[in-house]
Amino acid sequence: MKKSILVFTATAFMFSVALTSCNSPAKKVENAQEEVKDAKEDLAEANQEYLAEIEAYKVETAEKIAANERSVAEFKERIKNDKKEAKAEYNEKINKLEEKNSDLKKKLDDYKADGKDNWEKFKTEFNHDLDEIGAAFKDLTVKNVK
Repeated sequence: MKKSILVFTATAFMFSVALTSCNSPAKKVENAQEEVKDAKEDLAEANQEYLAEIEAYKVETAEKIAANERSVAEFKERIKNDKKEAKAEYNEKINKLEEKNSDLKKKLDDYKADGKDNWEKFKTEFNHDLDEIGAAFKDLTVKNVK
């Protein structure tokens, strides 16, 4: 008796599991379409975030580049009364820094969004170059008095 109840219960359990786990092909297609739709929405959202990050970075670095340009203008104003030899040396250094600064500005303006990995690489290199120019401006404006 116990054995027959156990067999009956096991059979009923397996039958109920089989019924509840079976989906019709139409239901499977519907579920797959829903998953594709969700994935497309997630991709579109991630792409919008990526583009917004690029624009925010461009604004931030454009401000730094503009600050570099202001520093150059201020430094040029300060050295107007320096000796001719010192002024020539400073002007040569300033011209190189201005050229690098404008190259960075052009590089930033020309950047096209072409993937998250390329963006991270570009951003790392650009930050490095921008930091170097910023440090060069600071070094130029410090008077080395002994």
